[in-house]
Amino acid sequence: MSQDEIEFSVENAPDDKSLMEAILMQWRSERPDLDPTPMAVCGQIWRTGETLRQGVATNWLNCDLDIPGADVILTLRRQGHGKTLSPSKLAKEMMLSTSAMTNRLDRLENRELIKRTLDPNDRRGLKIILSDKGFALADEMVVSHIATEEKMLAALTNVERDQLRFLLGKIVNSV
Repeated sequence: MSQDEIEFSVENAPDDKSLMEAILMQWRSERPDLDPTPMAVCGQIWRTGETLRQGVATNWLNCDLDIPGADVILTLRRQGHGKTLSPSKLAKEMMLSTSAMTNRLDRLENRELIKRTLDPNDRRGLKIILSDKGFALADEMVVSHIATEEKMLAALTNVERDQLRFLLGKIVNSV
């Protein structure tokens, strides 16, 4: 390694790509017996995920919702007008535990965005439905959500987006 490469450090890395390269160079210098590339790939995925999450969370502030609340509203909305889900089915669609649902549903019900109704097929069961207010909000939300995500993905072509989805899916399916 040249002296110029060694002096290139995390502190003076001008952008994200350079930062990742600086981190890799540091690890290669400190542990030449290891290939730190997996750290860079995972680190970039985590950094990108956090950047996307922050962009979405900022958008939801306009609706006075956090990401979990918005997720409930949009999950119910994509079921269709007047459709219901049980809390356990809702949690499954959102990839959450049922215990994480209660507080979310309470907050949304207090804002009159959802309603809990009795399940006609199970006396002990409940169904969750968007209220008219919740349905109208969801229709506004989905437009701003797509626009927000489009803005964040603007640097990628449609082909690159498809490639990225495919590659990220490979990781999820292999773990």
